[in-house]
Amino acid sequence: MASSSSPQLSNNPAHDALAHVADRVGAAASFLCAVHCAALPFVLTVLPALGLGFLGDHRFERIFIACASTLALASLVRGYRRHRVTSALWIAAVGITLLWTGAWLFDSGESPLLHAGLVTLGGCCVALAHILNLRLTHLFGTCCPPNQAN
Repeated sequence: MASSSSPQLSNNPAHDALAHVADRVGAAASFLCAVHCAALPFVLTVLPALGLGFLGDHRFERIFIACASTLALASLVRGYRRHRVTSALWIAAVGITLLWTGAWLFDSGESPLLHAGLVTLGGCCVALAHILNLRLTHLFGTCCPPNQAN
């Protein structure tokens, strides 16, 4: 039986499908972000020749991080409301903190390896959080979250 303090999510299949797709897109985007940040120092000189110079622009990176953070928070909070396990939220919080720290505090040309390392690790954490959220949502679904089992 549902308590009044924790409203149940609707069992609308369209919402479930959208949440599932959001987690998959979020995991893929976060992983690609991590690969991009790890490889960027090595391919920075080649990007303009390929017409992909915008991928090395810090403005593009910051917009991507803001969008990835928003998607992660929306998707993971919705997943948490369904399965009530906080581990994915904690991993995402660490990942988002690393992403924002790397993108804003270590964005200057003085520490490119620290910047790349923080953003790469942050992207991997956010991707892991999305994957964990998918597994937990699939495992518990709408039935019996672990700390509310009958």
